[in-house]
Amino acid sequence: MDRLKEHFASKIPSAVAEVKQFIAEHGHEVVGEITIAQLYQGMRGMLALICETSKLDPEEGIRFRGYSIPELQQKLPVFPGGAEPMPEGLFYLMLMNELPTEDDTRRMSNQWARRAIVPMHVFRTIDALPTTAHPMTQFVVGITASRTESEFAKAYASGISKNEYWSYTYEDSMNLIARLPRIAAYIYRRTYCDGLHIEPDPKLDWAGNFAHMLGFDSEEFRELMRLYMTIHADHEGGNVSAHTVKLVGSALSDSYQSFAAGMNGLAGPLHGLANQEVMVWTLSMLEELGTQTPSKQQISAYCQRTLAEGKVIPGFGHAVLRKTDPRYMAQREFALKHMPEDPLFLVISTIYEVVPEILLATGKVKNPWPNVDAHSGQLLMYYGLKEYDFYTVLFGVSRSLGVLANLIWDRTLAFPLERPGSSTTALLKKKYEKE
Repeated sequence: MDRLKEHFASKIPSAVAEVKQFIAEHGHEVVGEITIAQLYQGMRGMLALICETSKLDPEEGIRFRGYSIPELQQKLPVFPGGAEPMPEGLFYLMLMNELPTEDDTRRMSNQWARRAIVPMHVFRTIDALPTTAHPMTQFVVGITASRTESEFAKAYASGISKNEYWSYTYEDSMNLIARLPRIAAYIYRRTYCDGLHIEPDPKLDWAGNFAHMLGFDSEEFRELMRLYMTIHADHEGGNVSAHTVKLVGSALSDSYQSFAAGMNGLAGPLHGLANQEVMVWTLSMLEELGTQTPSKQQISAYCQRTLAEGKVIPGFGHAVLRKTDPRYMAQREFALKHMPEDPLFLVISTIYEVVPEILLATGKVKNPWPNVDAHSGQLLMYYGLKEYDFYTVLFGVSRSLGVLANLIWDRTLAFPLERPGSSTTALLKKKYEKE
């Protein structure tokens, strides 16, 4: 057993005992109330899941094991010579519930480098699709094809104790995380670069090597990938992709099946595809206005017209947050440091100044502030990654860190099959219209 896995195994007895004792002492207590409106409105705000890795605070934004993004930017190890936190360190934190040392982070990076070999049949399966297939479609196909390597599926078929589920889920999750950058980069190069693929560089870290395989070797872009992969990694358990991985995983589907299902959720326009829609909307605005440097008045008029047509302004608002997304601010700070005069950054900044006031004036929006999707596309385009229909694949690679760390913990704590009850409108009317 490798040292990382051995260290994780040492945490299991106390964690399992803590949960069992808590349930024994407080399992009868009621947590919150559910309204009929919540049943009909996407279960918004209903506390119904355990997600050990992160929690979304309406004011502070995402907290990973209690740490905010600004805190993690200060506390997580960085790549030698760099300034941005390494995703390996964040995964270690989410998995182990302790801040990693530089040695811990290096060991995680080395583990993923050793596990990163993708079987050739995965590439051949992707190649069976037309290059016009959406990159997220290709991504899900690649993940599903990788399932032939599932250690959990093989072990379960041969018969294993429930106490061993976590171990094989750990192996699958570590292998899948290690291989996702290679799969994603392969899709990018076959779709946009005439199939001219770039071999991995084992001397680089996980995110830096991903940037290299995509074809972007500037150190600034590698730094952006480290930041991007860190801040997109998790967003508690109730968002579509995280919840889907958790739900499918509760059926004892392996990491590959569970993650592929989650990525189909991430591909939805109301979830991960939003970053693509932000760029479509922004570039369409610039084209219609006939300028790359629109004024506040021009942007305001375009926003008003968007709303008047019954459309939304993508990249603004959030189901939980009630202030500017700290992930947006982390990206904005990166832009101010590396590209403060970039014309598209200046447009994004002006949109940030204009839109919240417009949305507040409608009286219908609780959170008019930008979320993470409002900024990420500008950063990627600055460095030449202009194919915005690939952006959700980047999101998916990052999101693997949180959802798979959480899946390992679900198996560790022996969470059962998820099976909420349901009702019908007729039954609810019969009950509540009499009261």
